[in-house]
Amino acid sequence: MKSIGIYLVIAGIGSILLNQFGYEFKLLMWIDNWGETIGWLIRGSAIVVGAGLFFIGNKQASTESQPAES
Repeated sequence: MKSIGIYLVIAGIGSILLNQFGYEFKLLMWIDNWGETIGWLIRGSAIVVGAGLFFIGNKQASTESQPAES
């Protein structure tokens, strides 16, 4: 989950930056089909969900690496 989260955050931030210059990732060109506001909502959601997945995956990795207490 950690790596998926990183990819979502990078895609969201990259999409925002490219959109400012009039470009878009080919994979994410559908985002603005429903309007500019929905496009920004999807980009922001990708960043938030990606960050959430990263932190959840990071937390799970740290609890799995700790020895079990008896």
